Amino acid sequence: MTANSPEQIDFTFNNQNLCREESITDLKAGSIRCLRPIKPNGTNDESRQPIFVGHTQLQSPQGLVPLQAPLRAATLGEAIEEFPGAMKKALKDMLKRAKKMQAQQQAAKKEDESRIIMPGR
Repeated sequence: MTANSPEQIDFTFNNQNLCREESITDLKAGSIRCLRPIKPNGTNDESRQPIFVGHTQLQSPQGLVPLQAPLRAATLGEAIEEFPGAMKKALKDMLKRAKKMQAQQQAAKKEDESRIIMPGR
């Protein structure tokens, strides 16, 4: 969200898209965030499906690396089953993006190194 002044930011809540957030963890592999649709009065909105998102962290030499992925599930049980595959896919996608960025950086570095420098200019 970018704006030049506070007046340009719309802070209006969309009361037709409210969710209650729950966090479930096994204290080992990660956590599952469940966004349960609710009505403006706080009761459950059974007309909409909950949204599940998996979270975990991996240790790297540079520190913790967060991973997050949507879980295609309608229930917590389905989300738990979906979690390992979704995290593996998120890790593969992250590694692919990192390799692509690394290749781009190396190409840019080679381009900078290959320029001919003329003395006296």
